[in-house]
This record gives sequence, C-alpha cells and structure tokens, in this order.
Amino acid sequence: MSLKIDGSYGEGGGQILRTALSLSCFLQKEIEIYNIRKGREIPGLQAQHLTCVKAAQAISEAEVEGAKLQSQTLIFSPKKIKGGNLYLDVRTAGSVCLVLQSILLPLCLADTSSELRIKGGTHVPFSPPVTYFQKVLFPLLHRLGLNISIDLKRFGWYPRGGGEIICQINPAQKIESLNLMERGRLLKLSGLSTVSKLPLTIAQRQKREAEIILEKMKYQLETEIEDVPAIDKSSFFFLLACFENSPAGFSSLGATGKRAEQVADEACKAFLEYVKTSGAVEEHLADQLIPFLTLAQGVSNFTVSRINLHLLTNIWVTQQFLPVKIEIEGKENQPGKIKIIS
Repeated sequence: MSLKIDGSYGEGGGQILRTALSLSCFLQKEIEIYNIRKGREIPGLQAQHLTCVKAAQAISEAEVEGAKLQSQTLIFSPKKIKGGNLYLDVRTAGSVCLVLQSILLPLCLADTSSELRIKGGTHVPFSPPVTYFQKVLFPLLHRLGLNISIDLKRFGWYPRGGGEIICQINPAQKIESLNLMERGRLLKLSGLSTVSKLPLTIAQRQKREAEIILEKMKYQLETEIEDVPAIDKSSFFFLLACFENSPAGFSSLGATGKRAEQVADEACKAFLEYVKTSGAVEEHLADQLIPFLTLAQGVSNFTVSRINLHLLTNIWVTQQFLPVKIEIEGKENQPGKIKIIS
C-alpha cells in the first residue's frame, strides 16, 4: 500500500517532492504525491521536478506514473538503491542542487560509490547555489560521517543554465547525530565576488560595497574576485562566515537593472540579520539537515536562527515516513531549537 502525501501542505512547493523521493528511495516505500505545487502560478511538475523524478528513478529502478509536465499526481514505486555513474541534464536553468537533494541521502547509504554529473543551473534564483553546498552544507554533512564532495565545472545562470557539477559519493555505514547549540566566535569572514561575460569592475564594486558595509560593523572581510565561464552573463556575491562550531553562507545574484552595490548589500544584510540571533544553524541550512538527522543514530539537537516554513514542512514530510520524534521550541519566523529523537 502506498504512502499518500499531500503536496500542498505547508510551504507546498517542490521541497515536498524532493524529500519524499529521497526517503521513498531509501526506505523502498511506494508513495503517491497529490496536489503537487497546487498553489503555484503554474501548478504541477515542471522540467526541474521531472529531472528529480528521473534521477530518483535511475538510482532505484522505480516504476513511475504521472511523470509529465504539469502533472499534480505522482506514483513512485522504488526498488533497491544502486550506486554508480549517473548523468543528468535539466536542459533549463533548473537548479542542479535541488536535483541533487532528491538522491543525495539514499546514495550516501547505498552499497556502492556514485559519481553524479549534473548539468543545469548552478547559481539561480530560489535555490541554494553550488557554492553554498561546497562551503556550508557538505562540511556539515561531513560532520555527520558522510564522505561526499562536489566539484563545480562551469557556472550556470538564468535563463539558459548550462552549468555543470560532478558530485562524488562514497557510502557511509551510518549517519552520526549532531549537537550544535552554539556557533561560537567568528573565526573568519570571507567573500567571493564573481561575474560572467560582464566587466570585472562589477565584481570589484560588489567587493567594495561589502567591505564598506561590514567595516562599519567592525567586521574584517577578505574577498576573492573571479571571472567565471558560463553561457549567460550574470554576477554573484557570496559571504562565508566560519564560526568555531559551524559555517554559515549568505549570497545574492545579479540581475538586469540591479546595481552591483545592491547585490552585495543583500548578502551582507542576510549575514547581519543572522548574527543578531544566537542560532548556530542558519535558517536555509536547517531544513536541508532534517532528512539526514532523522536517520542518524541517537538524539540530535541544534539551534536555528529562524524557524521558517521550509523547515516546518520538511519536518512534516519526514514524519510521514518515519516514527521519529521532533520537538520544536520556538515560533515560526523566530529563532528556535530543534530536537530529533530517532
């Protein structure tokens, strides 16, 4: 009997699909997701979501029904997980990181190693950039005992994508629990300012604006400037805050008509909002950790800078699959604490 999941619950976006596919593969549990992205301007599955389904199907030899554009219902029946080499092309600027979210967890616990080559958007709106995975998410997953790496071969911007990553996954025997209640003191604050097919002065302006903003707040910033290869033109600014106990990342993308100073300002503002709180885990990292920690051995605890709807939705999805107890201390849009007893 399949597990039925309401795709319109909570945040109601593609995260429900990705987490459900990931846990379905790992548990070899048939699922039926309905009301997929029901409240979106264009509801149902889009090209990026179909790539997620294709990826999950490839690693589990699943039988699938409803995998077509704008479908709001999907039945996914997986078999045993298999590692190996896998090539995927989103064929749009759809995020390669969001595709990776659908299959990373089960492959981390597979019997054999995997190499994933994924083409698409690497730094695009409404999704974590590959730089964030490299500098923030993967280092935290390493702490959980997972042996994974990601190599950015080419940047992919909106609207055409065309970027490429290679992700290496060596399976682990188990996932360790996490106890991350305090982030500790700030050890280093570094920046990355990039452009593609634009004057390098734009990257320099992003760098200069970030230094002005942060120096006023008594922060020292070391920033690298890069002109990176890509199909489309764009710019990107990333701040990496390395604390004693945890990393945190903050970024912003350039866009037509958007000043370089605004790009830097958005990333700096997000960092400054984060340090006002005592949360060890930055809000966009928290929901990504949940599926892994629900499979960890023992009890996990962490503080989060802000309890957002993505986090609450991902907690709900995991609890549809697993008899795991998750205690939430704090209200939505406020700092809080999360305790996971698996």
